[in-house]
Amino acid sequence: MENQTFYYDNKIVKYFAYATLFWGVIGMVVGLLLALQLIWPDLSFGIPYTTFGRIRPIHTNAVIFAFVGNGMFTGIYYSLQRLCKARMFSDILSQINFWGWQLIIVLAAVSFACGMTVGKEYAELEWPIDILVALIWVVFGWNMFGTIIKRRTSHLYVAIWFYIATFVTIAILHITNSIAIPVNLFKSYPVYAGVQDALVQWWYGHNAVAFFLTTPFLGLMYYYLPKAANRPIYSYRLSIVHFWALIFMYIWAGPHHLIYSALPNWAQSLGIVFSVALIAPSWGGMVNGLLTLRGAWDKVREDPVLKFMVVAVTAYGMSTFEGPMMSTKTVNAISHFTDWTVGHAHIGALGWNGFMTFAVLYWLLPRIFRTKLYSTSMANAHFWIGTIGIIFYAVPLYWGAITQFSMWKEFTQEGFLKYPNFLETVTQLKPMYMARALGGGLYIVGTVLGLYNLILTVKGGNFLAEEAASAPALVSTSHTGESKHRWLERNPVPFLIVALLAVLVGGLIEIVPLYLIKSNVPTIASVKPYTPLELQGRDIYVREGCYTCHSQQVRPFRSETERYGEYAKAGEYVYDHPFQWGSKRNGPDLSREGVVNGKQYKPNSWHYNHMENPQKLNAQSIMPSYKWLLGDKLDISTTPRKIRIMQYLGVPYPEGFDKVANQDLMNQAQGIVDDLKIQGIQTTPDREIIAVIAYLQRLGKDVHAADQTAGIAPLK
Repeated sequence: MENQTFYYDNKIVKYFAYATLFWGVIGMVVGLLLALQLIWPDLSFGIPYTTFGRIRPIHTNAVIFAFVGNGMFTGIYYSLQRLCKARMFSDILSQINFWGWQLIIVLAAVSFACGMTVGKEYAELEWPIDILVALIWVVFGWNMFGTIIKRRTSHLYVAIWFYIATFVTIAILHITNSIAIPVNLFKSYPVYAGVQDALVQWWYGHNAVAFFLTTPFLGLMYYYLPKAANRPIYSYRLSIVHFWALIFMYIWAGPHHLIYSALPNWAQSLGIVFSVALIAPSWGGMVNGLLTLRGAWDKVREDPVLKFMVVAVTAYGMSTFEGPMMSTKTVNAISHFTDWTVGHAHIGALGWNGFMTFAVLYWLLPRIFRTKLYSTSMANAHFWIGTIGIIFYAVPLYWGAITQFSMWKEFTQEGFLKYPNFLETVTQLKPMYMARALGGGLYIVGTVLGLYNLILTVKGGNFLAEEAASAPALVSTSHTGESKHRWLERNPVPFLIVALLAVLVGGLIEIVPLYLIKSNVPTIASVKPYTPLELQGRDIYVREGCYTCHSQQVRPFRSETERYGEYAKAGEYVYDHPFQWGSKRNGPDLSREGVVNGKQYKPNSWHYNHMENPQKLNAQSIMPSYKWLLGDKLDISTTPRKIRIMQYLGVPYPEGFDKVANQDLMNQAQGIVDDLKIQGIQTTPDREIIAVIAYLQRLGKDVHAADQTAGIAPLK
């Protein structure tokens, strides 16, 4: 059969590679600033745009979707064309994918800095940008499947299986988790509330890790590692088991983020069982990657690309062992809310995703620029500096986690908390945070060194925008005696459908019962909707990203109920759009901030002064100042619309309440202002600080009322 001549599009690969390096440096520098703010809170610079709560989502989204996302597209656009022996389906779609993705990144950074956030981790984008993400993702999938359909190869290689699973699953996760009702262009409310919102969010959040940070990079591993080692993948059969077991099991594991929470026990148990079971397919992939290098270890010692890959695959194995271990109740009881979670996440981000991305760039850019890497020794230096940086980053966080849970749970011989003041823990952690910042700084130094090396490589090369190739056209023929899986590999549409079914099963079994069975979220009669002022204050709390440092989820441990009050119950969150449970405690839990022993916990003046200058109340505090809240005017024009949306979502405000909501708001605000005046503070009821105080003072009061009704004595 006569060969057909065609041309690979290397220009789109180059664009994504450049974007990967650019956003990588930006995302890491913001991360370093965050690490330093936990030591020196004045590095927030006293302005709203650079506080920890606002730039933390900039860091996470920049690393996940900008650095890793662009790295993923770089690797896929290069490998898919060669695996299919076809140019990308549409150059126009490729360009839309690239420029649309960069626009999303810029809009995300600007909107987060301005406080436009839904307040759900890794899914903070407001609704217009969410729609844009969905559209650009469809463009990517359209381009990918168009290329697969017009391929000149008979079977789909294993890397393409992972690319397909990535596309279909991320589409489902993003759309399901992002359903919201807009208040205006910059604000919306998720349709889910409380426990339901938490389950959907972490079904999304964990599987964003699974299907954005894991499956596409496993696809890259299956393509680039054999290429770099010049050896075939170790086991085709193992790759089949690895793929199908992984995509089926991963989707069930989301609830392991919510162990010992108010989530129903059956959902928690599902998450635990499948998280532990995930060790098998995950390590199957790691073993398949590392054993591909059997007999090639001499080359590994000399080739920096393979060094990066070996550490990347090893970090993947470490993360996928540690994650299931942290999902067990015994370990989760001590690890959750501590820096252990942060260390675990960064082993994956820095080691697995970061090093695999660097390996792909070091291998790929010299080829499309038809030259050799400028400096192998510089690449080796990057590897060692980056590896040391990961160690210096992670080890202090693990040590800090031991410090945290030990101090949080320790009691005196008399039965009292030994360290009742949360700040006592924070003070002990500062040396660990300094070491963590050093590790992050080293990793950035390595990245900048790698960037310099690649810039010189590009300058010394000759870019091949249109790379000629030839292959015979694909002829559809029957294959007698082939296995069912080989048949699937020849038929991408059935393959997509089977993959879709595999990932849908877990999601449907977990999520649907929580909506169909009302008893799964029992109500508490004393829990009432937020007042208009409290609702506005809660929205400001979300805007400032307070959930990034404070949880609102007291777990059923004596150490927590003694410190914070009655443990959390599902019914107390039924009006929370979105939920605000948090996943890390840089500060104390706020679930019971408004009440202790039946009385107002802190006076209004304390909250006012605390927001203005936390260090004035306690010099050891690492909380930034929120002094703009004292002067910024509260926008009450949105109140009627917010009340109507809440009514639509099932919050039982009286009919017509939207028309009098602002009057109710001002009456409550004036009461707080009058109280502050007695305490020597002059302000007006139209300031944002008044709404925030109202919200904080509300926290815990409904549950206390329920406990009193049930005859439960408040904790001493």
